[in-house]
Amino acid sequence: MRVIDEEGRQLGVLTVKEALTAATERTLDLIEIVPTADPPVCKIMDFGKYKYELAKKEKLQKKHQHITLVKEIRFHPNTDTHDFEFKVRHARAFIEEGHKVKATVVFKGREITYQDQGRAMLNSFTERLEDIAKVDASAKMEGRQMIAYYVADKTKKKTTEGSKQTTEST
Repeated sequence: MRVIDEEGRQLGVLTVKEALTAATERTLDLIEIVPTADPPVCKIMDFGKYKYELAKKEKLQKKHQHITLVKEIRFHPNTDTHDFEFKVRHARAFIEEGHKVKATVVFKGREITYQDQGRAMLNSFTERLEDIAKVDASAKMEGRQMIAYYVADKTKKKTTEGSKQTTEST
């Protein structure tokens, strides 16, 4: 196995017995770092310190991770224009935060006969969001619901930010 000492210098390829004696002479542990390498790589260091550094790396990676949630906006075929605009503003806020938006038109009872109104509502919703979002999944019926998914369009977001900066500077 290839052995590295506590300062990062390579001691070379040693047998397991030689590596263990080198670690015990320094009153440290022999830790296998890369078991899949040929030969496997081991490092002489304090095991507690090694575990602490691994935990710190994992915590930092989790901190920089962004979890995308799916936010749902629900309509009916006869939703009023004010309510529709209010829900569009909410959807814009969700998309700007980086979330996915699920727009659902729910048909109750005999409203199922007005699927064309539901499709028109989702088309209008798409038009209002087209400057910051793109359609991830187009409108389709699932039971008594018509569903469409929207995600943030990073290319459109950059172009709108660029145009805002040029208008502010003039």
